[in-house]
Order: sequence, then structure tokens, then C-alpha cells
Amino acid sequence: MENYKLLMVEEGEADLEKVKRVYRDTQFNIVGVTADGNEAIELIDKFKPDIIVCGLVLSGVDGFEVLKHIASQKLKTKIVVLTAVKNDVIIKRAMDFGALYYMTKPVSMAILKDRLLGLCREEENQLTIKAEEKPVISLDERISKIFISVGIPPHIKGYAYLREGVKMAVDNPQIINSITKKLYPMIGDKYDTSASKVERAIRHAIEVAWNRNRIESINSVFGVRAYVGSEKPTNGEFIALVADKMLLEGA
Repeated sequence: MENYKLLMVEEGEADLEKVKRVYRDTQFNIVGVTADGNEAIELIDKFKPDIIVCGLVLSGVDGFEVLKHIASQKLKTKIVVLTAVKNDVIIKRAMDFGALYYMTKPVSMAILKDRLLGLCREEENQLTIKAEEKPVISLDERISKIFISVGIPPHIKGYAYLREGVKMAVDNPQIINSITKKLYPMIGDKYDTSASKVERAIRHAIEVAWNRNRIESINSVFGVRAYVGSEKPTNGEFIALVADKMLLEGA
């Protein structure tokens, strides 16, 4: 298991030793924690981190200047933006600067670690592929591409819960018949929340997609005219639909 260099550029004060304790026994090597954009750039030049969790509101230069610096140095650093700023224009700008995920505070440490570990797994999959072979796309990445295509934004809680639900349904298709008794509680246990909050967050994520009037995009993704007008699926129907697509594609 590779040891990934992780730089935490926090909004506000953060304690290096505390962060190290949180990530102890993971595949991350914390190379620094700072709330100062100028110091972040110095740490980037010194350590060339594999992954950076970056805020936008920093002392010194802001987070966008940090992201611009990474791009200017042509580094392969994977960027996760973690901020309290909730604005579609800002989100798009961050993604244009190379951010793979945009997460808004407050966010549980379990979700953040899960997202970072997912990035590592994708990286490890890519490293094992021979140059002449067709690239293998991870299940997490395939599900994420569908969510983004249909208009489910990655910074809302329902995104992570919904992705976990699809993965569970791929592993065990029968679980979709016990969505209330098994699937929601299992997701809740993983993310340290209640089954009812999981259900509401997933429902909200689906509603966001449908409220963006992306029906044609949704039908295009699934290859059938599954929905018309304002019609939208239940949580179970949507999870089953995505899981079925993954299974048909050889998940």
C-alpha cells in the first residue's frame, strides 16, 4: 500500500498533531497543516503532495491562488476543496482550477476520509494497468460520473450516501428490497448518522437533479426514456436503476 503525502490547508487554525492522530494507521503521510496560503505554496514546493485538502478563505493569498500555483507547476496533486463557501459560481471556478471534489462545511471526518481513500484507490488501480491495456475505471468513479451527469452535486451529503447505497446494491441486489431496514441503517452506521437522515439526504440529492430539469440527460445516461416531465423516482428506484446499469456494464 502506497504512502500518500497529504497537505491540509485549513480555513482557520488547525493542530498538526490532532490531524496526524485522525489519519494515523491510514495510507496518508501528513506533510503539513496550515491556514496561510503563502505557507501552503511553500509546503507544496517543498513536499509536492499527492493530495491536498484546501480551503478557499485563507490568510495571505486565498485558496484559488494556491490552486493556480499547483496548476502552474504542472503537479499531479489531487485537490479536494473543503470550505464553508456555498456558491455555484465558486464551485465551478474551483473545479475549473482542477479540484476533483468540492465539499462544504460542516462535513464529517468519516466522509472526508472516505473521499480521500477513494482517490487513493483510483490512483492505485491506474498504477497497476499496463500501458497497452484499456484503463480500468473504478466503480466509485463510474457512479460519480453518472451522478454528475444527471446533476447531483458532489458537495451535498446525499451524494456520498447515494453512492454508498448503489455500491451496496451492486454487491447485494436483494438489499434494495430492504432499503428501510438494512440499507439506510448500514449507510448511517458508516457515516455515524441516523437512517432517517440518510433517507432525507438521498431524497434531497435526487430532487436537486430533477429540479435542474435534466430529464433528457438522465434518460440519455440510462439509455432509455425512463422519466418524463416532473416525474422522479423514489430513492429505491434510483439506486436500483444505477446499480443495474453498473451490473450490466460488468461491475
